[in-house]
Amino acid sequence: MIAKTPQPPYYVVIFTTIKSDDLTGYDEMNARMFELAQQQPGYLGIESGRGAVGVSVTYWRSLEDIAAWKANAEHRLAQEKGYSQWYQAFATRVAVVERDNFFER
Repeated sequence: MIAKTPQPPYYVVIFTTIKSDDLTGYDEMNARMFELAQQQPGYLGIESGRGAVGVSVTYWRSLEDIAAWKANAEHRLAQEKGYSQWYQAFATRVAVVERDNFFER
């Protein structure tokens, strides 16, 4: 599903991952993070896909909203598990969206 975002500007967090072999507890935590993110002030939507490389793109109203999400206590626990167990590699990128175009048939 393509997220329906407001008129720019708004912000995007692109989280790209390569998973490790030990994914114990990952699916449960991933579902919880999806649920929790939607409750955060400034959250606008998500798009994600998974192959050998996973990509999750979340949209936010402001940099302050992104910082608050990053500092969320439950999210911090998930981040720690990502470093110690679930990911072989990951990259987090933050950018401002200045222009967008949405088409739907």
